[in-house]
Amino acid sequence: MNPLIVMWAHSRSASTAFLRMMIERGDVAVLHEPFLALTEEGAVPLPSPSPDGGRAVARSEKELLIGLRELALVRPVFVKEVLDYDYGYLFDHPEELAGIVHTFIVRDPKPTISSHYAIKPAVTCAEIGYERLYRLFELAWSATGRRPLVIRTERLVAEPAKVAEVFCAYAGLPFLAHALTWDSGERPEWRRTRRWHLDAIGSAGFEDRRNTYPDTVDNHSALRAFYDHHLPFYQRLIQHDF
Repeated sequence: MNPLIVMWAHSRSASTAFLRMMIERGDVAVLHEPFLALTEEGAVPLPSPSPDGGRAVARSEKELLIGLRELALVRPVFVKEVLDYDYGYLFDHPEELAGIVHTFIVRDPKPTISSHYAIKPAVTCAEIGYERLYRLFELAWSATGRRPLVIRTERLVAEPAKVAEVFCAYAGLPFLAHALTWDSGERPEWRRTRRWHLDAIGSAGFEDRRNTYPDTVDNHSALRAFYDHHLPFYQRLIQHDF
């Protein structure tokens, strides 16, 4: 079977730019946040593995995982997923995580929290995502017996070729240097959640964007509380970066 690769992320981590690189490769089936879409919409379309094309629809996490494995019989699969929700099915059925190549991307929580709050002022502490990400990291390691790959966003934008090479070696894909740059613009995969992906839409490669926000961890008590809660989980994750 071809590799079935999942990149687990918290929101605002530059994971969408990573997905854009995977689209640019041209040799991988790429899915954008199917667990999120399934949770919010009750169904998610999947590319058909059959040569005649068409699209299947998954209406449960079980159906989604079956569909991803069927697709991986035909070609490599890359899924980018954010932990805005718990996805309790995975914790209730850890055996479903076996056979998947698990990778994680994580960014310094200070700018991440400000960025998240600027887009969604009603964000809850849990939705910031680091605790969920770390819990899933531990679960995936236990389920597969292989330590998941952890990528730091800051290293990705500083050394994109090196990080991409390490990712490809871990995931069982050839490194394709041409995929490190792309034409900026909209993608149909991003239409439903477009307001979250404006930086990615405007990008043509991995960029060290340092946006500024009026509300920060340093001047907003709720954001400071989010930071204090999630910092230990971030620190545990980056202990395992390559």
